[in-house]
Amino acid sequence: MSEQECAYYQSLYEVAMCINSSLEPATVLHAIAEQAAKALSAKACSIRLLDRQGRTLLAGTSHGLSKGYLRKGAVEVAKSKIDQETLTGKVVQIKDAGNDPRFQYPDAAREEGIASVMALPLMVGGKAIGIMRLYSDKPREFDVSEIHFATAIANLSAMAIENARMHQALRTDYELLTAYEYTMHE
Repeated sequence: MSEQECAYYQSLYEVAMCINSSLEPATVLHAIAEQAAKALSAKACSIRLLDRQGRTLLAGTSHGLSKGYLRKGAVEVAKSKIDQETLTGKVVQIKDAGNDPRFQYPDAAREEGIASVMALPLMVGGKAIGIMRLYSDKPREFDVSEIHFATAIANLSAMAIENARMHQALRTDYELLTAYEYTMHE
């Protein structure tokens, strides 16, 4: 087994342990972003979730990106060809984010030192709920094994998000039921 394959397995193990130990989405997603970036020798990783209307990708978490880059503006699906394509379920790569018209904020990418981007869909039940992006500070194309690893991480991310949402919904239902029962016994 190669050193890279060992790093992939170690990262998958860390991600699975984090998902299994916490239902706090912020904690889990940040650990996922960090592990993905490290395992793929990427500059950074971000996870964004689609808003209810499907128009904007909301900040979920990131690792390796500056606060200035994160405040560059809303990521609007209609203005980002990379995101439109990724939300159909495809893995999309951009070799030169600073000059590719599919990227919504090319100037911000250049200022941040982002050269290449790989965007992966976060899918639940065949429906996209968000996007994981990996950023490289050097021009590169992620190879097949890197894409497969990143896809596994993206799938785990989507599962973690869905589990956290279901847990929150169950907690809310339980609290409502408890409050209802309390008022019925008064």
